Amino acid sequence: MKKLFALLVCLVAFMVHGQERYFTLYSFTANPKDHGTVYQLVHDFYSKNKPAGVTVSLYENHLSNAGNQTTHTIVFSGTLDAVGGMYTGDPSESFELFLTRLNGHISESGASVSGHTLSAHGDASQPHPIQRVVLLDVEDEANFLEGFNKFNSSHRPADMTIATGVIDIGHAPDGANHWVVLGFKDFKSALGGATKMLSGAALDARNKAWDEYMASLDSHGGVKLVSTGLRILLGEW
Repeated sequence: MKKLFALLVCLVAFMVHGQERYFTLYSFTANPKDHGTVYQLVHDFYSKNKPAGVTVSLYENHLSNAGNQTTHTIVFSGTLDAVGGMYTGDPSESFELFLTRLNGHISESGASVSGHTLSAHGDASQPHPIQRVVLLDVEDEANFLEGFNKFNSSHRPADMTIATGVIDIGHAPDGANHWVVLGFKDFKSALGGATKMLSGAALDARNKAWDEYMASLDSHGGVKLVSTGLRILLGEW
């Protein structure tokens, strides 16, 4: 990972917010004995050196498929201007020292991806630290987004957030070009998903609307599931 941050120049990141965001995320693997040290290094640096208007988030990649075995993801989020401003001028000595120390605890780098948001639903001002991450192959973005917004405007549980967007840079051979992030307040809700957070008429209406949503190419944009995973927010600065 010249490792994790060697290409971290003029790139931007994502967290669920109401306005359009761009994003870059970097995943990496640390040995179990180093997990605490990785968190502490990120915390110590960014709690004292937080760039103006930028949010830094560190996640544990808790559940994933066999093709994605990295242990952590770090995300830098903010407006294009704010995150772009992070990279004005030469890196400071303290930043270089931070990278050197962090790299010493990383055994392997993983994916590095950038893109931007298309739509978000829910109250992102409240903590939703347990997140499902879904990667999709979408044929027709306009139809996909129209159906996504229509469905989630009416059938999203109140305690769940959901956002979707595009992968602009970092496409993999698996064909994923869009992503969906679902945020939950606790692990039980994340495991059960939206259908376990609703009951009665609300659940019946959601199930009916979902069947209608997925029944037609015109309503879902030719979407194909590529992969799913679950991550836990360890810290945010």
